[in-house]
Amino acid sequence: MKNTTTLRPVSAADTDTRCFHCHDVCTNDHLRRDDDKVFCCEGCALVYDILNSNDLCQYYTLADNPGRSLQQRRDARAYAWLDDEEIKSRLIRYSDGQTALVDFLLPAMHCASCIWLLEHLYRLDKGVQRSRVNFLKKTVTIHFDEQQTSLRQLAALLSSIGYPPEINLGDVDGKPGAGIDRSLLYKIGLAGFAFGNIMLLSFPEYLGLEAEQYRNFFHLFGYLNLFLSTPILLYSARDYFVSAWNGLRHRHLNIDVPLALGMLVLYGRSAFEVVSGAGAGYFDSFAGLVFFLLIGKWFQQKTWHQLSFERDYRSYFPVAATVRRANAEEVATPVQKLNPGDILLIRHGELIPADGLLLKGRAEIDYSFVTGEADPVAVPTGERVFAGGKQTGEAIEISLTRKVSTSYLTQLWNDAAFQTKEKSHATELADRAGRYFTAVILGVAGLSFVYWAAVGQITVAVNAFTAVLIIACPCAVALSIPFTLGNTLRLLGRRQFYVKNTPVLEAFERCDAVVFDKTGTISSGEKSVAQEFQPVGNQENLRSQERVAVKSLVRQSNHPLSRQVFESLSGVMTDTVESFREIPGKGLRGTVGGLRVRLGSAEYLGYETDDPSGVWVEIEGTVRGRFSMQHSYRDGLEELLSYFREKGAKTWLLSGDNDREAAALKPLFPQAGQLQFNKKPQDKLDFVRHLQQQGHKVMMFGDGLNDAGALQQSNVGVVIAENTNNFTPACDAILQADRFEEIPRFLDLARFGVQTVNRAYLLAAVYNVVGLSYAVSGTLSPVVAAILMPLSSVTIVAFGVGMTSWKGWRSSRPEQTT
Repeated sequence: MKNTTTLRPVSAADTDTRCFHCHDVCTNDHLRRDDDKVFCCEGCALVYDILNSNDLCQYYTLADNPGRSLQQRRDARAYAWLDDEEIKSRLIRYSDGQTALVDFLLPAMHCASCIWLLEHLYRLDKGVQRSRVNFLKKTVTIHFDEQQTSLRQLAALLSSIGYPPEINLGDVDGKPGAGIDRSLLYKIGLAGFAFGNIMLLSFPEYLGLEAEQYRNFFHLFGYLNLFLSTPILLYSARDYFVSAWNGLRHRHLNIDVPLALGMLVLYGRSAFEVVSGAGAGYFDSFAGLVFFLLIGKWFQQKTWHQLSFERDYRSYFPVAATVRRANAEEVATPVQKLNPGDILLIRHGELIPADGLLLKGRAEIDYSFVTGEADPVAVPTGERVFAGGKQTGEAIEISLTRKVSTSYLTQLWNDAAFQTKEKSHATELADRAGRYFTAVILGVAGLSFVYWAAVGQITVAVNAFTAVLIIACPCAVALSIPFTLGNTLRLLGRRQFYVKNTPVLEAFERCDAVVFDKTGTISSGEKSVAQEFQPVGNQENLRSQERVAVKSLVRQSNHPLSRQVFESLSGVMTDTVESFREIPGKGLRGTVGGLRVRLGSAEYLGYETDDPSGVWVEIEGTVRGRFSMQHSYRDGLEELLSYFREKGAKTWLLSGDNDREAAALKPLFPQAGQLQFNKKPQDKLDFVRHLQQQGHKVMMFGDGLNDAGALQQSNVGVVIAENTNNFTPACDAILQADRFEEIPRFLDLARFGVQTVNRAYLLAAVYNVVGLSYAVSGTLSPVVAAILMPLSSVTIVAFGVGMTSWKGWRSSRPEQTT
């Protein structure tokens, strides 16, 4: 630990010194350290003390101006209201009495240093276990130990280091603020105001008036234009210079380098001409350039917001929950229609969609999707349960205390733990474009300037140099990926096919091996039925109490076979289940009304028979019989398999059931080894891994229950969802079951989206070649180039969105075939 040093006032002679922490200009009463570090206030000095004493001064090396002024910081007393239990319960996303999670909106976050410091909070407060930053949303998620720190202390800590959290009534009500940064609008307003006035003051030059005759006016207007352009350079264009400088500091030529260089050339050349009296300069071009660039940036942000790719598939998220009505009826209800006060039945393996209170049952909840800890947490009756937890035991009943946040479910789905490590083709192409494009353009611009300057046409040289830097911006290439593929995600989401992100769309095309689960995936749970119970040997039919026990036990499970048995016992009451356990791929066991019951495969019960199909029932150690199953396969299965064969992909069926249905499935999977039965969940995962070791890219279709491991291991995992809460973050896409026969259309649309990105790259290349041919000749004005650059972005966006929308419309027509 390093010791802090004494602060002392500095004389007025040092008033141009900048604060070491926030880089603001210090006033006469600023402070200096003995080691020559200057601070504008006690707050900035305190932050330096904190960072220095914790060996975190690397923070100052990650950006030019990492810190923010703390002259208006708030102390811990300002956050005393965060000790209120009701407010804490609304803000904290998860708490088990030891570990808690909270999200804070931090508007002051602005650079890489901020991310680094905020993700090292555990070194500033021992109670912080870890923290994760979402820079785009300016939020930080903090995991902390409630025994060592509190919500109030965390807020005060963030404030003390320059990141005061923005907490408002909307956050307390569970509706986080948008955190909209209006600085772009202010910059556009300033640039537009200056641009209009500069053009007005440039009218004498536009009209061709004699400079000698009106020398005084030309000089006055020139200096006025210089005065109006300087705020544009220092404020409106600041982001471009900061981005370019940060890129250069890290030895990376980003797309803002040529833009910043072009602005400096225009402004510098114009200022020289005005001061030296050589001319009026190019201030109108400079102001117009910045104004139209900012308009283009605003258009990009506005269009992205309007398309709202994330909110589109959040709004249609295909997760349903079982609501228990007052008359004991159980109804599958979409999560969007759930309200506080609803009573939910959460079965084994199901996700809790919203916070609530445990009313009934023994809760053993796996919060690994939230906390990363895999050990189930036992929750007593009457205690809170949190969204994102997964019940691992008997069915429980909870009363919702909050509405469902589908955005939170999506956050779980998009967690880094479930992201593919494989970089997408389009991302690689964009990386190469950003890496080499700028270097090539700088070379072309430099050669153009040297050529025209060598022949004595310095004005043409400046115009050519600037126009090349402006018009050859790779923004159009960068935009084609998020807008084109983002629109494809939106179109698929409208048809109940929910794809996690754009790299998944590209992965669809590369998959050459397809693996199907059987029960609940290619077989329809809604159409398949369980036959009446069939006793074996000299066993009697099930008595009333035994039927209650069987129905009560299968009620705990979300497996398709359990649901079918449950439906076949209509009119039978249910009772409390004790010592419930579900063994994935095998069966269930528990005690109901004093009866020990086991249900599942004949192998699980240890029963030898020539026909082991169906769900077998054992009561008090005696196998009583079975419920045979009449399966119905999904419409479009044969067409889907033909589609994959035409694309050159190999297909397999892996099932945890026995091979009773092999004869019916043989025509669909005719080759040896395509049908594999009696596969446990680990066997499915190992099979997928084996295919990948052979060089295959695997697409896995499952129901998300017994095949979550195989889904996560596969290159693309698709869950087929019916009216059940079998959402799993391990998958890459979720398909509403009644859209199964449309999978070929969906995959074609995904492929078309990727192909459209490649076409957009070609269109952008043609645009750049044509634009450069005019720019290097010096005949293209910089302001015209500044107008054409955002127009090219509009063209690329319109092309990508228009083409994918057209394809989506055609694929949705009933008569359209693949």
